[in-house]
Amino acid sequence: MKRHYTLLSCCLLLVFATVACSSNKKSAADQTEDVAKEKVNVPTFNADSAYQYVKTQADFGPRVPNTTAHKACGEYLASKLEQFGAKVYNQYADLVAYDGTLLKSRNIIGAYNPDSRRRVLLCAHWDSRPYADEDDDAKKHQTPIIGANDGASGVGVLLEVARQLQRQAPTIGIDIIFFDAEDYGIPTFYKGQYKADTWCLGSQYWGRMPHVENYNARYGILLDMVGGKNATFYQELFSKRTASKQVKKIWDAAHRLGFESFFPKQDGTEVTDDHMYVYNLRKIPCVDIINYDPNCDTGFGDFWHTTDDNMNVIDKGTLNAVGQTMLEVIYNEK
Repeated sequence: MKRHYTLLSCCLLLVFATVACSSNKKSAADQTEDVAKEKVNVPTFNADSAYQYVKTQADFGPRVPNTTAHKACGEYLASKLEQFGAKVYNQYADLVAYDGTLLKSRNIIGAYNPDSRRRVLLCAHWDSRPYADEDDDAKKHQTPIIGANDGASGVGVLLEVARQLQRQAPTIGIDIIFFDAEDYGIPTFYKGQYKADTWCLGSQYWGRMPHVENYNARYGILLDMVGGKNATFYQELFSKRTASKQVKKIWDAAHRLGFESFFPKQDGTEVTDDHMYVYNLRKIPCVDIINYDPNCDTGFGDFWHTTDDNMNVIDKGTLNAVGQTMLEVIYNEK
């Protein structure tokens, strides 16, 4: 019996040793997991700075291709990206509008950590609508709009993101693209034959001829109309179909930050926008963060494509919600 107990004791000691060894291994794994889960130091978005970038664009006046204001604003945007440490590419192109007008266009690209193969694309359009064709006053339909929200707001947010990228480099490569000639699509008063693909001319050009040969990115995020008061960014349907994982990532990040009122986890509508061509032509999943108002006839707010789209509609709280969410997403990308 004594020998039996001795054998049993040895077995128990072996079991305990094995358990202890397993416990130690698990502890090491837990430590590794804890390191991986360490909170990333995400910069604080400066909404005052973003607001000023929006205002500077608006102060140029309507940024319609072939105008002095458009040319001057393009120089400003390229110089800011360069000032903020980006490798800047300029894509100049003659693009044909729906009515045959030749548009002297310019896509402006700022690359951060350009040698990294792990890349995320951030984009917005920088031109403004040549027509206030949704204005209640038909006499204003031929009037170019300032486009403080529709155009300048997304660019303003991304300029502030660029400033933060210079101050604190993320672990991945980031490309910021300002697409041109997005808003020169067929107006409501046009009586001619319908033509496809008259919107988003700059992103169509880039999709076929990217600034870097065989360009690719993990995914993209498009910002469009991201500065309006009381904006709500429902989940755009084309984005959900083609970039569902990224939609979840972005909206989860916004909710973690307390911006759930801006980012409801509800379906919006499908929008023809630059993200479609980023996906269709480059096969890069791209999420469109765009204001959607289900209680408005147009879906985009009463001031959309009217002369009322000016600095009076821009809200720093909205800029902050979008900008801080962008920083949260890209600085947590590994």
